[in-house]
Amino acid sequence: MQTKKINILQFICSTGFYGAERWILALAKHLNKESIRCDLAITLEDDSKDLEIVKHYRKTCADVGNVYEIPMSNKFDLKVINKLVSLIKEREIDIIHTHGYKSDILGVIAAKKAGIKSIVTPHGFENADDFKLRTFIWLGCQIMRFADKVVPLSKQLCDDSKRFGVKDKKLVYIQNGVDLSEVEEQRLKPIQREHQQKRIGFVGQMISRKNIFDILDVFDKLNKKHNNLKLIFLGDGDQRTELETYANQLTSKANIEFLGFRDDRLELLQSFDLFVMTSTLEGIPRCLMEATAMGVPVAAYNISGIDQLITHEKSGLLATLHDKETLSNYWEKLLFEPKYAQKLAQNARDFVNENYSAQRMANEYNALFIKMMGE
Repeated sequence: MQTKKINILQFICSTGFYGAERWILALAKHLNKESIRCDLAITLEDDSKDLEIVKHYRKTCADVGNVYEIPMSNKFDLKVINKLVSLIKEREIDIIHTHGYKSDILGVIAAKKAGIKSIVTPHGFENADDFKLRTFIWLGCQIMRFADKVVPLSKQLCDDSKRFGVKDKKLVYIQNGVDLSEVEEQRLKPIQREHQQKRIGFVGQMISRKNIFDILDVFDKLNKKHNNLKLIFLGDGDQRTELETYANQLTSKANIEFLGFRDDRLELLQSFDLFVMTSTLEGIPRCLMEATAMGVPVAAYNISGIDQLITHEKSGLLATLHDKETLSNYWEKLLFEPKYAQKLAQNARDFVNENYSAQRMANEYNALFIKMMGE
């Protein structure tokens, strides 16, 4: 019988407040506080301070554990390993749980040095073009083989992990879950619709695998046919400047807005008439879960991860990857056939609420933590 709390350290090298950060919050918030203490360690790069995940963790997870910020002198500061080892010993950490290539490398090595167990959760694999980034990603993927457990968010990510050499005995599949209570609270609020335009929206990181140039291309073509459209981007990332430059060359540039990170993200999401994605690679995207939970119709490319949330012509419309012509037709159908769009949106909302509970996910992690301590 378990008498001592299991001490978990969530570790992430955060670059913003996106799916992985919100996922950590959802997990920590729903863990069994009687048996688990869950601290958060986060690196600070380029004098980054007041990160959103830190604010939210201290606000919503104060009864779960503490937050520790670890400064980095450069983008890959190996001194962080020894700082993590010291924190592990100080807090008597039993298991470190890492999220992202950089945190996987640093965290798994620190776990080995400290003599504790480690869990890696892949949130999605990047298909970057840059050689240095590809090399770094490759190293991060290789380090997974040395973790005690690898717990991907989707079945496709389980298959991807196997291709990187992770053995079956180390793989555990726990289906992704999100805390949708904030979405539901916003969904029930009356929406102010002063605008006449149809609002098409994207929420997420602006990185290569999100393939956002396709969104711009599809919108620009559709905008030439319909003059009452607005395209809104929420989020930030390495490609934002390049995307803004590209958008400014389009005939539809006056109807495209890059809003960056916004505190009123859910209110803006609620205002969308259509949620769009053109990713080439995904885990199970949280932004898509939030959109479906909000009741916003969805059009996207049919790739692994997205197909676990959306069934074509039942809960959304999915085009073959890179088929911008078909995707454009789907955008148009959902924008201008509201009854059909809302039928699909309701089916999607029912599905995500029934299958992707954060509490269910946390319960399965509770069981995994206990099992690992007994091994």
